[in-house]
Amino acid sequence: MYSYQVNSGKITEQFGLSHLTNSIFSALKVSNTTDSLMIGQSQMRECLILIDGLGQDAIDKFGDQFEIFSQVDKFKTLAANFPSTTATSLSTLGTGVLPGVHGMLGYTVRVPRSDNRLLNALKWDERVDPVMWQKVPTMFERASAEGVAVTHVAAKRYEGSGFTQAALRGAKYVGANGIDEMATAVAQALKPQPSFVYTYLNTLDAAGHSDGVGSDKWLTALQQVSEFITKVKQVVPQGTRVWITSDHGMVNSTEQIILGQDNDLLKNVTLIGGEPRARHIYIKAGAEAETVAQWQEFFKDRARILSKQAVIESGLFGSNVSEDSVERMGDLIAIAQKDLILIDPTRVREESSMVGHHGGTTDIEVLIPLLLA
Repeated sequence: MYSYQVNSGKITEQFGLSHLTNSIFSALKVSNTTDSLMIGQSQMRECLILIDGLGQDAIDKFGDQFEIFSQVDKFKTLAANFPSTTATSLSTLGTGVLPGVHGMLGYTVRVPRSDNRLLNALKWDERVDPVMWQKVPTMFERASAEGVAVTHVAAKRYEGSGFTQAALRGAKYVGANGIDEMATAVAQALKPQPSFVYTYLNTLDAAGHSDGVGSDKWLTALQQVSEFITKVKQVVPQGTRVWITSDHGMVNSTEQIILGQDNDLLKNVTLIGGEPRARHIYIKAGAEAETVAQWQEFFKDRARILSKQAVIESGLFGSNVSEDSVERMGDLIAIAQKDLILIDPTRVREESSMVGHHGGTTDIEVLIPLLLA
């Protein structure tokens, strides 16, 4: 199980997305998988809907406004691994291993032995080979090799992207735009047995970032989500299990600190990675201990500040951390608490204009639903 630190400071054991895909593929008889979630036997058709940004807290607060959430079984609450962000969570889901092993450690991290260059995991960089960057065989590859018809249904723009190749390779990709086209594609892909379909919708996350959780735009997006789940449930072949989960929740931020503005935090910093709730900070050689102490003194309880060594020892990225992961992670990790965001001074407009944020370790960001339709 995955350990994470909740607001109270205690370490809580939770199942996460790696357990989910292992359990589903175990039900489909894929070798070397474990049904940790005890989902039981399958009729050999499984569908997994991933709703980007749909935290358990959001369902608790707003789910009763949408009929579908009373029609599905609340199977379990899962925990997103750190950082609670799309690139990391989908890689954990896709590979069935924790971030320290798959090496997708955040929204942006430094490319080792580069000219101090960041890799944006969702936008990618043609100079980086996705299969060399994320070397772990995906669950999709493994299942396909054992005769499961594995299909990935999502927006056409994601097909062939660097991130898709890194984290989710091995599935037949069916590009579909709009919930009707997507639901039809899901049903078609589930005709063979055994079959598995992964389908992804990002409209709720986009609305949360721009306008905030609970806003009119966000509620409209949640209505679309409810319609999509309903359509999929209606059109899949009889006996298909339809699972619904997410990659993270989201907090609406009311407080921000611009790194290096009216503070001396960037004195020894060479590069800022990560995102506003979970920063990878890269530091001049020899100044690491001084900088960690400086940041800890400045932030006190407003952000959790850890050295690279402390991060590894704490198991924040999982108990096993590969050499690649050690090279990529920041010399300092800064995890904003409550609803604080830590702004990159070169991205003030982009980052401060967003209402909703994620990446941190609060329950609102970490706890995600596992529903069964």
